[in-house]
Amino acid sequence: KTQFRGRVKLIYIDPPYNTGAEGDTFAYNNYFKHSTWLTFMMNRLQVAKEFLRQDGFIAIAIDHAELYYLGAIADEVFGRENRVGLVTVLNNPKGRNLSKFFSSNSEFMLVYARDIDEAEFNQVAISDEVKDLFTYQDDDGNYRYEPFMRARTVWSRENKPNNWYPIYVSKDLKKITSEKHSGYHEVFPITNNGKEMAWKNIKKSFDLLNKNDYFVAKMEDGKVRIYHKFREQQIYKNVWVDKKYQSEFHGTNLLKKLIGAGKFSYPKSVYLVIDVLKIMTSDNDMILDFFGGSGTTAHAVLDLNKEDGGERQFILFEQLDYAESVTVERTKKIIETNKSGDFIYCELMKYNEAFMERIQAAKTSKELLKIWQDMAEGSFLNWYVNPEMPEE
Repeated sequence: KTQFRGRVKLIYIDPPYNTGAEGDTFAYNNYFKHSTWLTFMMNRLQVAKEFLRQDGFIAIAIDHAELYYLGAIADEVFGRENRVGLVTVLNNPKGRNLSKFFSSNSEFMLVYARDIDEAEFNQVAISDEVKDLFTYQDDDGNYRYEPFMRARTVWSRENKPNNWYPIYVSKDLKKITSEKHSGYHEVFPITNNGKEMAWKNIKKSFDLLNKNDYFVAKMEDGKVRIYHKFREQQIYKNVWVDKKYQSEFHGTNLLKKLIGAGKFSYPKSVYLVIDVLKIMTSDNDMILDFFGGSGTTAHAVLDLNKEDGGERQFILFEQLDYAESVTVERTKKIIETNKSGDFIYCELMKYNEAFMERIQAAKTSKELLKIWQDMAEGSFLNWYVNPEMPEE
């Protein structure tokens, strides 16, 4: 907390869903008593809030079993007014064959802002179909050209008089200005059938935008048309159905290729987390995941950094034994494959657990006495333990 309080841009977590189904479990407890699960989550969310930047987000994966209760406690911790939305993710189109009622083929993602007035989504395209529409690139990213004229009734000259003015274009179409020049084309926002419309911006805004080739002129059917750069973006809907979010192919099978089969059940699709990162983080942001699991969040950060040249950092926590054999190994493999990235891995000292292991391995009373002497010097003992009793 001391080092990272207020520095994390995004917390992404995939906690135990508490479904109560044995088949849905891996090493963690997936069948808490309901009240225990609520306490388990509430404690962590309260601490998590302190790590978020003022413009930060938290995204929480969950299914229907605890959705309503998670929403209630998250509303309490982060504020109902900071709830950004609930996204439905189609992660298993085939559904589950053994369901008595509805076959579950989707799950949810609850998203909250630390302060909804400070937080903003990035304008990027996460759909490949949309992304492919932005075919040009400059130092500020991908873009396409769109008509500068608004050809809609509400954008008529009559309705938008301040957006009606001439634009002057040189004969070679390379110079564009709002200042009148002799010998330049004089261009107004008029449709092919002669309707007088409006430009997208007033003249003052046009002048401010008119730099770095923001506008281009084209000769079409004997008329000069003005186009402008339109940056990569899309409307983010709250139902995500793209095939790349399917956990079987881009979670389970992907993990199997990296570290072998049977090491971890139900990992998330790495592309789901990558798209969350694209929307909610920038190049140098910090990401926290305190249900580290198989390491999908680390994988996503490393892959996205390679894709866009970013330097995002991640912090993962995992308290179960597979951390070393699954989470760490996966992260190593991704760094080797990408030929970029690095991380530091450390374990909390076991303290008394280390003494327990020595006690279980001891063969004689003499060994036990030596262990006790070490414990008396270097372990955490309850106040009611009398140090002299074991030696007697």
